[in-house]
Amino acid sequence: MPAPEAAATDTVPPLVSADWLAQRLGDPALRLIDIRSVVDGGGRGAYLTAHIPGAVHSDYVEDGWRATIGMATGLLPEPEALATLLGGIGLTPEQTAVVIAAGTSAGDFAAAARVYWTLRMAGHAGVTILDGGMAAWTADPARPMVGGPSKRPQAQPYPVVIASGPRAEIPRVVRALATDDAVLLDTRALSFFEGRSQSPQARVPGRLPGAFRLDHTTLWDAATGRLKDKPTLEALVSALPRAPVVTYCNTGHQAATPWFVLSEILGWPDVSLYDGSMSEWTAEPSRPVATGPDERKRG
Repeated sequence: MPAPEAAATDTVPPLVSADWLAQRLGDPALRLIDIRSVVDGGGRGAYLTAHIPGAVHSDYVEDGWRATIGMATGLLPEPEALATLLGGIGLTPEQTAVVIAAGTSAGDFAAAARVYWTLRMAGHAGVTILDGGMAAWTADPARPMVGGPSKRPQAQPYPVVIASGPRAEIPRVVRALATDDAVLLDTRALSFFEGRSQSPQARVPGRLPGAFRLDHTTLWDAATGRLKDKPTLEALVSALPRAPVVTYCNTGHQAATPWFVLSEILGWPDVSLYDGSMSEWTAEPSRPVATGPDERKRG
């Protein structure tokens, strides 16, 4: 998806191009966060081999971007943990965080979207994702790369102020099931939706009853390594009711991409991500779970 561009004085859009970033390398108003991890087959080793000058590495899987409580493995970290995490990469409230993934897969983009969501949840205002990630950056051999460790900024705890709007927790899901006041959007593959496949983090297979489905991989274009263009994204979500939306998956990872598309790219109001997702929901046996074909199409 071509990234919207912004002048230096403009509000930075949710996606920026490699050219946009190349023109601003070294700007202290930016904090470049390289999140490569086992999700893309990289991690710190890939970062040490080559990274964008000025970027700090914060491994999406290893460095605490998602917390584990019981079977729930993708929860928002506690404020104190977020303060340490964000302070450790030198982020200050005045900076724009530029999230840099590998640019290799739909799951890799979901990692960038989940970090973006986490920064928003921490109360950080300026956040953007490098459109196409490292793959887009390295497509032009003239763009600079460096190896080895970068100088770590002096760590100062970040003043976290937890936001409420982007996150759905169990009471919000319970209310949606009871009152039908929100679209519950399952972002997994069909086999997980129907209960034929099961995440190891979930106690039982299945979905939230009455959920709609939008496979997160359909939003990403493997040919370009980017999100699909805005008209295509609009068409892909056109069947959803225009109502509040709660996205979910197994552990709150895949669901970050539809959240990002609906909320940040398409500008839908009242879109939240249920970070506990099915791993948390199914931990309590009394909570309802549906399996089989989509029950909304029956009758």
